[in-house]
Parts: sequence; C-alpha cells; structure tokens
Amino acid sequence: MSGWDAWFTEQRAAREQAGLQRTLRPRAAAEDVIDLAGNDYLGLSAHPGVRRAAAGAALEWGAGSGASRLVTGTIDLHADLERELAEFTGREAALVFSTGYHANLSAVTALADKRSLIVSDAHAHASLIDAARLSRAAIEVVPHNDVAAVRAALAGAGDRRAIVLTESIFSVLGDAAPLPELAAACTEHDALLVVDEAHGLGVVGDGGRGLVHAHDLARHPQVVVTATLSKSLGAMGGAVLGSAALIDHLTNRARPFIFDTGLAPAPTAGALESLRRLRRQPELPSTVHRRGGELAERLGVPRSAGAVLSAPMPSPQVAVAAQAAALAAGVRVGCFRPPSVPDGISRLRITTRAGINEPRWSAAVEVLAGVVHEHRRSA
Repeated sequence: MSGWDAWFTEQRAAREQAGLQRTLRPRAAAEDVIDLAGNDYLGLSAHPGVRRAAAGAALEWGAGSGASRLVTGTIDLHADLERELAEFTGREAALVFSTGYHANLSAVTALADKRSLIVSDAHAHASLIDAARLSRAAIEVVPHNDVAAVRAALAGAGDRRAIVLTESIFSVLGDAAPLPELAAACTEHDALLVVDEAHGLGVVGDGGRGLVHAHDLARHPQVVVTATLSKSLGAMGGAVLGSAALIDHLTNRARPFIFDTGLAPAPTAGALESLRRLRRQPELPSTVHRRGGELAERLGVPRSAGAVLSAPMPSPQVAVAAQAAALAAGVRVGCFRPPSVPDGISRLRITTRAGINEPRWSAAVEVLAGVVHEHRRSA
C-alpha cells in the first residue's frame, strides 16, 4: 500500500468513527418517496410547462451553449433571463453563470484583491468562504448576524476597499440577516454589501422577490445580490444582480465567468419559465411559509425565515439514524453534520416545499414528528 492509499484509509476510518462518512446515493427519476431534502422549494422543476421549456431549448439549441459567454456561448435565452431577473428583483442588471458557486466566486474575486478587506459572517456559505480566500484580501470573520462586530471591522479598514459578505436567509439555520442594519453600516464606511439570496429568491418578499427587495434595498448602490437558479426556480445556474457598472466589471474581470462555458440552454429556459410562472403565481411562497410554521410547531423548533427548517440532533450518529428512519418511512430529509454546519451541531435539514399535495405533506409531517421525537428521547 502506498503512502497515499494508507492516508485515504486512515481518513475514511476517522470519518466513520465520528459518524461523518458520506456516500453518493443515486435516485431514480420516479420513486415513491416524499422529498423534503432537495431545494426545489416551489415544485417548479417538475412542472410540465417548465419541462417543456427546457426540452424545447435543448432541441432548438443543443445540449450545451458551445463556448464561454464572451466567445459564442451567450444565447438569446441568457439575455432574456438576465433582463427578467433584474426586472423581477428590482435591480438594474444581471449576469447569469453556470452555477451559484461560480456567481459567488465571481462577485467576490472580481471586487476584492490583496489591498481589500472582507468582513464575512461566521455562517457564510462555503462558496463565499472560498471566494474570500481566493481574492487574497484580508479576511475578518465576525460572529453570526453581529452588526456591531461588522461596524467595528469596517472602522478598522482604513483606506482599504471593504466588502461585507452575508446570506439573506442562511442555508443551515434558516434565519434571516439584518440587512437594513448591515446596509447602513456599509453606507457609513463606503463598503459593499454582498448578499447571497440563494435561499431568499422565490421564498421571501413580495411574490418571492427576495429579502433585499423586501427591505427596499433593491436600488441601494452599495448592495450586490447573488442568487442561484437551482432552488426556487428549480433549474441550475446562478446570477449576480446589481448596477450596470457592476455587471460590466464582472463581464470583463470575473475569471469564473470569463473562462467557463455558458449555462446550457435547457436549464436557462427552465429557469426563465419558472420565473415567469412565479410571477403569475405569487401565492406560491405563502404555501412554503404556512407549511414551515406547521412543521416547526410539531418538531418543537424555531420557525424558519425561509424554506429551510433545522432540527438539531444530539450527535452525528443520531442524526444519521433519524434520517434513515425517516427514509424507511417514505420521507427523505437532509442530514447536516460537521464540517457542513457552521455551529458544529448535527441536524436534520428539512425543506418545506409547495410542490407536494396536501395528503402527502400531512403524511410527511406525521412521519417526521414521530422520528425526531423518538430519536431525541433515545439519545
């Protein structure tokens, strides 16, 4: 056995002992499981109209966009999606990427360098953490949602350009960021506020326009929005939204945009059709919140500001066992364990979805209430 093989074996053994080993589990296209693990919050991914739009784009344009966006990889669908995303969220312009991860990498690395300061919330998504590290800027991590700590960090920025990183709705705990206070702090210190709306777009605000729009910050000149197209819009890809000057800068300076193949036609068309359906059905987010409140009460956990409900478990092993028990009863939920959780607490991560009919939703609630309470008692 080589030194590398021995190291891989040791690493796996350590993960297994700690209850942290992860395995890919392919699923079938059709299965009799109630899925409360995925991020298709509004059920639009499987909507017949969205499917037709995606299939039609693949037939018209082909399987891929064919090149990077700055070569020949920009198609009419990209321009349509960018225009309608900007209009929907109240921003001046938008730029679409192949993933939400790329959107965050681009926004941060194109705006910060080694002469900058990045102030990052302790619970920021891994894509924002990686982006901050790649930017080569000085990084100060502040306690979760601590506006006073953000102000103190910005006060020490000196003549450095400063950027504050946060999510609108946090991806693990499901709580909301204090965006008005953060925006005010950034205005006082001439800093940019980058807000990841991955879990806010389509779920919070007027008709799902996001938390930035809900707080009347859509036209704030120092607020930059990033988002994914793979959650509420049920497709894939990401976007950065802001001023026309910002989008021009990213188009010319963001390496994850410049050197990446453009988002494929099918998910572009799928996201565009989902966005149009959300505009025609602005009541969809209210279903998510109603169901989230019901489930939170049954599980005895705080309500979520978005679609993510967090059910803390006593240990990684108990969390894995509870997830398995729920799946055996026909309900799939997420299981987040260190290092994926910012507070180190293992938990079931449950997404409250609008795309499930009422009888199946009621059945899922009963299963989860029984599983969570049973495993907490047993621990």
